[in-house]
Amino acid sequence: MVYENVLDMIGNTPMVDVSVLSPNPRVRLIAKLESQNPFGSVKDRIAKSMIVTAEKNGLLAPGQQIVEPSSGNTGIALAAIAQVKGYPIKILMPTSVSIERRQMLEIFGAEIILTPGAEGSNGAVMRALDLHAQHPEWYMPYQYANDANPLAHYEGTGPEIWRDCPEITHFVAGLGTSGTLMGTGRFLKEQNPAIKVIAVEPPLGEQVEGLRNLDEGYVPPVFDSWGGQGILDRKRVVRPRESIEWTRRIVKECSIFAGISTGAALAGAAKVASEITEGTIVFIVCDGGWKYLSTGAYTDDLDEAEARAEKIIYF
Repeated sequence: MVYENVLDMIGNTPMVDVSVLSPNPRVRLIAKLESQNPFGSVKDRIAKSMIVTAEKNGLLAPGQQIVEPSSGNTGIALAAIAQVKGYPIKILMPTSVSIERRQMLEIFGAEIILTPGAEGSNGAVMRALDLHAQHPEWYMPYQYANDANPLAHYEGTGPEIWRDCPEITHFVAGLGTSGTLMGTGRFLKEQNPAIKVIAVEPPLGEQVEGLRNLDEGYVPPVFDSWGGQGILDRKRVVRPRESIEWTRRIVKECSIFAGISTGAALAGAAKVASEITEGTIVFIVCDGGWKYLSTGAYTDDLDEAEARAEKIIYF
C-alpha cells in the first residue's frame, strides 16, 4: 500500500502476545504496539485528531501559531504534523525531560520554551495557559481538555483492539491525560460491559514517567467530561522501580524496545493477572525506548536508574 502522506499511517497498530511475562499461565498478556505509529507513540493519534478537528471547526487557520504544553510525545507528534501542514508551533516543556525529547522537537521544527523542572508537567501546563491568555490569537489544542483526545481512541484504538482481540477481559493503560483510558475504555465497555478498565498511576508524591496520580490536585478535564469514574473499574499503583524492572523484562524476554511508561502499564497488567483466575489482558505500549537511551534506564545499575527516575520525566 502507498499512503498519500505520513499522517495516513497513524493508527492500526499491531498487537503481540507477550504471555511469557504473565505470572498466571491462564491469563494472556497482549501488547498493543503504539510505538509503531510514524512519530513513535500513542500520542500520534490524538495530535492528528486535535489538529484535524480544529481545522474542520474553523479554530485553526493556515499559518496560525500553535502552542501546547508537553513533556514529550504529544509535543513531538504535534510538531511533526504541524511541519507537514505548515503551522509554526511552540512547545512548553519542563527542563527535566530526556535530551532526546528536545532534540526530536527541534528536528521537527518546534520552538521549545523550557519551564522549571521542579514544577513538572503541571507547571508547563499552567505556564502555557498563561501564555495563551496573553496571545488568544494562537491555537492551543490543550490535550487535557480536548474531546478530540479521547475521541481518537474511541474511534481508533478501541475498535482496533475489539477487532483484533474480541476475547479481551481487561484493558490496562497509564493515567496521563486520561484520553487513552476514557476513549478506549468507553468503546470496549459498549461492546462488552464485563470488560474491566484499569488505570496505572504512580504513588502520591512519586514520579513515574508520565503518569499522574489523580489525588495530586489536577484531574484532567476529559476525565470528568467522559465520565471517568464510571469507566474506570480500578486503579493500580506502580512505583518507579517496578516500571524500570518491567521495561527491562519486555526488552529482554520479548525483544520489544519500549519506553518506561510501557513498563508501568505492564507492571499493572501483571498485578491484575496475578489476581484473576483466567482472562486476556490488553495493555498499551505507549512508545519506543529510543528517546530514553541517555537516561541509562536500560543499562545502568537498577538503584542508580531508580534514583534518576525521580529527577527525569521519562514520558
